[in-house]
Amino acid sequence: MSTSSTSPRPSVIQLAIKEKAALYAAYIPLFAEGGIFIPTAREYKLGDDIYVLLSLPDDPQRYPVAGKVAWVTPAKAAGSRTQGVGIQFPKDEKSRLLKIKIEEILGAALGSDRPTQTI
Repeated sequence: MSTSSTSPRPSVIQLAIKEKAALYAAYIPLFAEGGIFIPTAREYKLGDDIYVLLSLPDDPQRYPVAGKVAWVTPAKAAGSRTQGVGIQFPKDEKSRLLKIKIEEILGAALGSDRPTQTI
């Protein structure tokens, strides 16, 4: 098997979310495994692999996530939405635990109807 491949290596993005409100705005509870919105001007296509090093509020740990682009918000999107991509977490135990951790941080805010950067 050849080591060169036609698909580029996944890009690595570090995302440090410092406030609960920012986490609420970026978290994607609609994905079964959870997901996160990443503001970026870089061009991505649906299905692209992205490796995210995610930092959560009041937590010194960084969580590595090998996700996939599940949607793209283009530049100049309707409703003044932030340009970026929605990353779907993979179906694995680390992602399941990360989703639980995020939902514990957000707590009651998950039931809020405040607008987010996601759908």
